[in-house]
Formats: sequence, structure tokens, C-alpha cells
Amino acid sequence: MATQTGLPLYVLGQGADPHSEKGVDCPGELPPASDPELVDRARRAKQALGDRLFVLGHHYQRDEVIQFADVTGDSFKLAQQAAARPEAEFIVFCGVHFMAESADILTTDAQKVILPDLAAGCSMADMATFDQVEECWEALEDAGLADQVVPVTYMNSSADIKAFCGRNGGAVCTSSNARRALDWAFEQGQKVLFLPDQHLGRNTAVLEMGMSLDDCVVWNPHRPNGGLTQEQLQRARMILWRGHCSVHGRFTAESVDDVRARIPGVNVLVHPECRHEVVLKADHVGSTEHIIKTLEAAPAGSSWAIGTELNLVKRLAQTFPDKNISFLDRTVCYCSTMNRIDLPHLVWALESLVLGDVVNQITVDSDTTHWAKVALDRMLALP
Repeated sequence: MATQTGLPLYVLGQGADPHSEKGVDCPGELPPASDPELVDRARRAKQALGDRLFVLGHHYQRDEVIQFADVTGDSFKLAQQAAARPEAEFIVFCGVHFMAESADILTTDAQKVILPDLAAGCSMADMATFDQVEECWEALEDAGLADQVVPVTYMNSSADIKAFCGRNGGAVCTSSNARRALDWAFEQGQKVLFLPDQHLGRNTAVLEMGMSLDDCVVWNPHRPNGGLTQEQLQRARMILWRGHCSVHGRFTAESVDDVRARIPGVNVLVHPECRHEVVLKADHVGSTEHIIKTLEAAPAGSSWAIGTELNLVKRLAQTFPDKNISFLDRTVCYCSTMNRIDLPHLVWALESLVLGDVVNQITVDSDTTHWAKVALDRMLALP
């Protein structure tokens, strides 16, 4: 049956719609991801490349891909691991675009960073474009406030946004060190422009730093002057960008109430990218690494409902079978863009490298690299 619009439907890896999202072809006939032959091909290609290859796998990656990772972790840890392997000619990043950019920024010019599918982006990072942030900064300048504002961007942002923060006296943060980064920022200025995740910014400011919700305003890049009055900007301490994670933003306060009703004595553990009302109802809040460490230390037989990406939750349930681990919401919630890095794309990228063809290389220009590294170095210098 034809669609009402008459637009063609494309199967992932077999075509790309130039009027929609970017895609990348997988030349040749690849069997389904579950086919043992595909697993063998990945192993053979990886063995052929040897020490020239270093494969990074983000925690949210699917199992069929993560099995080939030399290191697993969050985005910044993986970028650091890549930088610590200068002998590796090829860094294959099984994550999303901004993560591969960070790896390219931190590695040497001799190393090549490859993203198996260029369509593996990040909806949160895409919610703050360079032009939008520049317009926001110009509005703050026009209001006479820019010299009071320190920009801080979450790691989950493009290289352009990291560089913007570097040029304008700001820094990068992770979900683990957001409090330290904000403490530093308020030593530099009176206000913070926090990009691009409003929830991490709000949760850190209110729950960790003692601010009130009234200290926070949300800048909407799709409305004139961010949808804010001069008085609101003058009064605000935290100017939060209107962005969010499409995975963590799906959890609701009702999700927490529902799981408590279903599982007596359950511990609710969520990521700080979740909405403020969800974090308020949770028992524990922390980064991906904090979630993993919390479950490692949890007593056998304890029950946990985890508010983060489903691939990780399923892997944690398999890793700790002595604990009752479940997904916070009844609705399945994978990171759709992370899941674009599937086994066929990984095999295609690895076999191409074996043949001497570097595909999907991620490169960040020298000026952007310089200023993004300035912002990253400011974060690394935090106590």
C-alpha cells in the first residue's frame, strides 16, 4: 500500500533520502545481523587489522556490536581512551557523531576516527546549532549581559558548540562533573548559559547547588529573544537551553509511581538527564558510570528500576543476575540513533579498512579543534 505522500521507503543501509536525514550505503550483500557469518566476518576483519585498529563501544550500544569493542564506556571516557592509544591508526567509534568528533579532537593527526554510520547522530546535540547559539549570545550582548555570562556545554554537543564555549571563556562538562563545572563557572561570572540539556542543568543547579527553580529560565531558540523578557534574563542565574535527551526525557513521574506500585521495595535509579520531577521522585541519581557502580555494590536480592537507555539496562540485568533489575518505564526506549551502528555497518567499515579504504572518517577542522580543546582542557583542570 502506497503512503499518502507517495514518498519511497528506504531500508537502512540500502539507500538514502537526500531530503531527509543523512544516510550511508553499505555496498554489497550483507546477511542479517543475527547471521553467524557476519560475526565471523567482523572477527576476521578485526584480526587482520590487528594493533592498527581500536574499537570503542558506548554503553548504549547494542550487544551484537559491543562484543567487538576493545573498550566500553561513556562518551568522554572513550574519547580519552582513544587519545591514550596513539599507536592505533584507526579508531572505530561505535557511538554517535558528537562522540566521534570528541575523539578526533583528542587524538593525533595521524589517527583516523571512523563512525560506521554517518546517520548515527544525537537528537540532543542537534537541538543546539552553532547559528542558534550565536544568535543567543548576540541577544545577551544586546541586553548588556554577555560579560556576566559563562557558557558551559554538556559533552553531548557538537564540536562547534564546544568551540563556542572555548572562545567565550566557557568549558565542557559531563554528567559526573557538572556540579564542579558550574562551581567554576560561577567563580568566573554571575550567570551560566547551559547547553544543550536543560534537565541536567536544572537538576544540578537546584538539587546540588541549592538554587531555586526561579533562578532558572529556559532559552527557546525558536522564539524571538528565546521567549524571555529582559527582566527574566536579568534575574536568572541559570539560562538553560531548550534541549533534552529523547531517551531520558520520556520518563515521567507517573513511571516512578507505577513501578513502585508494581515492585515492592524497588530502588529507583535514574540519570540526571531525566526531567526534574522524575529525579525528585527517584532514590538515586547519577551518571551512567554511577549507575553501573551503584548496581555493582548493591546487595543480592535487591530490586532496581533503572531510568536510562534500554540496551544498558538489559546488559546490567544480565551482568548482575542476583539482583532484580528492570526498566523504569513499561515503554521500550532505545536510543534510535545509537542503534544505527549495527553489525552490518560495523562489518562494512572494518572490511573497507582491510582493503585500504577509509570510510566515514570524522574530521574536525583545526580552528574548531583548537577552541573545543580549550573548553575541554578547562574541564580537565577542574579540581
